[in-house]
Amino acid sequence: MKIRRRAVLFELVESGVVGSQAAAVEALAQRGIVATQATVSRDLDDLGAVKIRDGGGVRYAIGVAGDGPPAGSPYGISLPRVLNDFIVGEYASGPIAVLKTPPGHAAMVAAAVDRAHLAGVVGSIAGDDTIFVCADETVGGAGILRELERQRIGDDTAAAPILNSPLMTPPASGRSGPGSAHQRILLDEMKEDRP
Repeated sequence: MKIRRRAVLFELVESGVVGSQAAAVEALAQRGIVATQATVSRDLDDLGAVKIRDGGGVRYAIGVAGDGPPAGSPYGISLPRVLNDFIVGEYASGPIAVLKTPPGHAAMVAAAVDRAHLAGVVGSIAGDDTIFVCADETVGGAGILRELERQRIGDDTAAAPILNSPLMTPPASGRSGPGSAHQRILLDEMKEDRP
């Protein structure tokens, strides 16, 4: 629920309708998300939201020059935290790294990867829960996964894949998809977290 709440709160702040924490609590409630003012306060802080003057009023904003979120993040959370909080699977094939997220979070993670300007990343394409990160020919998809892992743990040395789970391990046929018990459990948990 925390992931969904923060994603909705981010959208509300970006749309310019959050002038106070009380307004954020009310706007979340209108979308079926119950949150206390204290929770919203923590969320706004974690999102990197700051109050700004806007046409005679005050509202929360994200990414304000000088007070905004760290580089590499679309909503105030560092790239390592985005990777830790939202990547549920990964796989590399040729020049492509495939990242899996909970439903509805791929665009946010892809934006964080793009804004980080990682060496070897040409660009990314995001769907609902899947991201294709295109690598240049000298790095390849596996190299991108290694770099993302270094970013995730804050290490400059080679590291293991983001997740060592069967979630994105392709079957012997070469196709990825549902199949393992672990994957079905993760997918069921993600579905339960949706409204």
